[in-house]
Amino acid sequence: MDIKLTSAGSLKVGNYIIMNGAPCIVKSIQTSRPGKHGHAKCRIEAVGMIDGSKRIEIFPGHDKVQVPIIEKKNAQVLSITESTANVMDMETYETFDLKIPEDLKAGLSEGAQVIYWKVMNEKIMKQVK
Repeated sequence: MDIKLTSAGSLKVGNYIIMNGAPCIVKSIQTSRPGKHGHAKCRIEAVGMIDGSKRIEIFPGHDKVQVPIIEKKNAQVLSITESTANVMDMETYETFDLKIPEDLKAGLSEGAQVIYWKVMNEKIMKQVK
């Protein structure tokens, strides 16, 4: 599990964050102003990369939050069965199954090359080359 730490106040829309142990994409950030003795707070709304569920959390602006390190890799499709594809990594020649996202089902065929992301020991198909 590759992660790094960054401050909650420095996150932008479109960045990645780990919320409740799941990698997420930041959809909106609202930062409150600091009070007389308080600190600025960041209300972060994010959507899970794997499960697609919406998560909302509030962090102090100076707090460190976990950000996943994403590995982008190439693979070749060996076979397709319903909503899963058996693929082979182009560097290590390892074979494994990937769930096919709905938006990629039409353009996917056997022998095609795909880009997949490895995030926190999960593999997600992202693009057909």
